[in-house]
Amino acid sequence: MSSIAAIKVAQKQLGLDDDVYRAKLKLITGKSSAKDMTEEERQAVIAEFRRLGFKPIERRQNGRQKLSGRYAGKLQALWIAGFNLGVVRDRDDAALIAFVKAQTGIDHVRWLQDAEDSRKVIEALKKWLSREASVDWSVHSALQPWQRADGYRIAQAQWVILVGAVEAKIPRAFWDAVKGILGQQVSGRSLTSDEWITVMNAFGRRIREKKGTR
Repeated sequence: MSSIAAIKVAQKQLGLDDDVYRAKLKLITGKSSAKDMTEEERQAVIAEFRRLGFKPIERRQNGRQKLSGRYAGKLQALWIAGFNLGVVRDRDDAALIAFVKAQTGIDHVRWLQDAEDSRKVIEALKKWLSREASVDWSVHSALQPWQRADGYRIAQAQWVILVGAVEAKIPRAFWDAVKGILGQQVSGRSLTSDEWITVMNAFGRRIREKKGTR
């Protein structure tokens, strides 16, 4: 991203209208247009905007935009879970951003900073996964700590898709499959988030093979 583009993104992120934006540029460099500045002056503007809270958009190695913000990890995890359940067809962040816009009307990455908007999307995703893949998000006192993990809930729903509701009622078969994926004993202990991710990804590949999708 060029320095001029970064300054424009900062203007939008910080919510600066044109008058305030140009006044700030003038105060920092003596010039009211980024196009008239030297590269050194533009970097000074970017540094000041960073101080005010601007967070440049990160991109992956393939050039695609990364999501950022306090809730990005949770939302991406649920989106990829949907992909591994065969509910979400496109696991790319761009598809998640489109889903977010459909739910909130907000199409800028800064929405990820807002708790209320993020809650709406998280709840919408959970309801979708519950409706389409029967993921059980219910919470009650009888649940063991390991049963409360999102990874366990999603893996259980995946297992039903793979083997059917009747066979899925046999706990040993599920845990034998988990053990085979992790290559280690899992009985009697809680799995880490990373271990559940490994299990969900493995089950996801099997589900897509079963459905004839990638």
